[in-house]
Amino acid sequence: MVKKNLNEMSFLDHLEELRWLLVRSTIAILILATVTFFISDYIFDVIIFGPTSPNFITYRFFCDLSHALGFADSICVTEMPFIIQNTDMEGQVNVLVWTCILAGFILGFPYILWEIWKFISPALYEKEKKHAKLFIFVSSLLFFLGVLFGYFVVVPMSVNFFATFKVSAVVKNQFSIDSYISMVKTSVIASGLFFELPIIIFFLTKLGLVTPEFLRKYWKYAVIIILIVAAIVTPPDVVSQTIVAIPMLIIYEVSILISKIVVRNQKKENA
Repeated sequence: MVKKNLNEMSFLDHLEELRWLLVRSTIAILILATVTFFISDYIFDVIIFGPTSPNFITYRFFCDLSHALGFADSICVTEMPFIIQNTDMEGQVNVLVWTCILAGFILGFPYILWEIWKFISPALYEKEKKHAKLFIFVSSLLFFLGVLFGYFVVVPMSVNFFATFKVSAVVKNQFSIDSYISMVKTSVIASGLFFELPIIIFFLTKLGLVTPEFLRKYWKYAVIIILIVAAIVTPPDVVSQTIVAIPMLIIYEVSILISKIVVRNQKKENA
């Protein structure tokens, strides 16, 4: 397919380019999903179900932190009083397939970014096109950091909270595998995408849709939202909520700083 100049491309041409972007990205995800299928035992036993064990690295860290702060065993995890069960005939097959696809998406994220960059690059200046490698590297790094944050912080705290929360001692926790996988998936992907906020703010500022003043004006609302999210996904103690909230607040502050830099550079160019 011959690539046309941006000025020569019609709306249908743009749709055709977008269609091929989606096709190539989907093929890449499926290829990587097939690769992860051959190590699915490790993915499930060690990675996905890792936070269900009291010996998970995050729980040990919090226990050591609790001792260091003089809280004794107040935030130590000694047991996980729940079981994970499958209630659907095809439940485990569906979980296997969609988990492999999710793993393929995470591993293929840099390639997806590269496809997105190719799609938007005709609308950029020549000097901006030179930053393709930097854009893909920084965006991928932020995404993977977010995924790690979601897996090692948000997921274990959520598992611990929901495993120990009871309305009555009569009720026993028996979580379906779909529910558990959905919680892990949502926490990991949402964290990864949230860490992309600086990149999103960069482009929104370039387009004039966001300003540093706007972000600073609504800073207190952002803090409230972040604290609410931290309170929802963590046990009801200040230490856990702070550990989750601080990185999210730092990401928001970095986004404001990036917006300021973009605006300052635009003013210099206009001058």
